[in-house]
Amino acid sequence: MRFTLSLADIEAARERIATHVKRTPLARSDVLSRRLGTNVYLKAELFQKTGSFKVRGAFNKMLPLRRGDRVAAVSGGNHAQAVAYAGHVLGLETLIFMAETTPRNYVDATRGYGAEVVFVRTAIEGFDLLDAHAAKGWVPVHPFKDPFVMAGHGTAGLEIIEDVPEITDCIVSIGGGGLISGVSTAIKERVPSARVWGVETDGADCMSRALAAGKPVTMTAITSIAKTLGAPSASDETLAIVQRNVESVTVVSDAEALAALRFLLERTKMLTEAAASCTLAAAERLRAQLGEHVVLLLCGGNMAVADLCQALATSAIAST
Repeated sequence: MRFTLSLADIEAARERIATHVKRTPLARSDVLSRRLGTNVYLKAELFQKTGSFKVRGAFNKMLPLRRGDRVAAVSGGNHAQAVAYAGHVLGLETLIFMAETTPRNYVDATRGYGAEVVFVRTAIEGFDLLDAHAAKGWVPVHPFKDPFVMAGHGTAGLEIIEDVPEITDCIVSIGGGGLISGVSTAIKERVPSARVWGVETDGADCMSRALAAGKPVTMTAITSIAKTLGAPSASDETLAIVQRNVESVTVVSDAEALAALRFLLERTKMLTEAAASCTLAAAERLRAQLGEHVVLLLCGGNMAVADLCQALATSAIAST
C-alpha cells in the first residue's frame, strides 16, 4: 500500500493536539531582514513545550492510546523528551532507548518526565530494540517515519502559512525527515507557489545522501555537533516526500551553524540548538534564490549551556 500524508491528516492532527501544545510565536526579524535583504520571519518552536517541535508528533501518535499502554521510542534528545512528557500527561508507561553519548541534560529531562532510559551503543541498536519491543506489545513511536508523527509535526506548517500567508520560502532542518515532511505537505497544499528548502549539517546528512543515492543510506556514525539531527538514515516515506516537495537540501558545516547560533543569540536573544540555527546558515547560502517572505523554522533550543560554551570555544579556536 502506497504511503500518503495529506493536508486532511494534518488538519485532523491540529484538532487532536490543540489543548496539549502551544501555538508558538512567529515574528518578522528586522536584523535578519536587513542582513539577508528580504523579509525574514522566525518560527520559534524552541518555545514549544519540552523545548522543541517534537511534542506535536508525540501527542498526535499517543493521544489515541489507552491509559496504562506501554510506549517505546529511540532518541538521543528532543523526541525522547517529547514522548516522555506526553506519556506523563496521558498516563502511559514510556521506555526510551538512548545512545550512551547523549548529553546529560537530555537524559535528566527525559527521566524527569517519568520515562525509563536504556542506554545503547548506537541508534541502529536502539531501533533494533524498538522493533523487538513492538513485537512484545509495546507501542513504537518512531521519531520520523510514522504518519501520525509526521502529521503532528505538520501542524507547525499550518501555523506558519496562517501567520505569513504571503510566504515565498520556508527553510526547515532535517534529521530523519519527519518535520520537513509534515511542514512541506501543509505549506505546498495551502500555498503551492511557496518553496520549502531543507538543511542538514555535515556529518548528520542522511537525507542528502539518500537523495544522491535515490534510496535511504545508513550512516554508521553521526559526527556533527547537531546531534538532534542525527538520524542514522532517512526512511522511504520521508525521502519520497522530500523528493516531491522540497527544492533542495543544503548541507552546512558545524562552524556555519555555530556562527548562526551565536548571531541569533546575540541579536534576537534566542538560544537555539545548532540543529535549528543551521536554517540561518542555509539562508545565507541561498539568499540569491530566496523570495520576499522567508520563514526560518527554529525547531528547538535544548542545547546544554556547558556544551554550548565548549562548542563556541572550540569554534573560536578553529577560526583563529
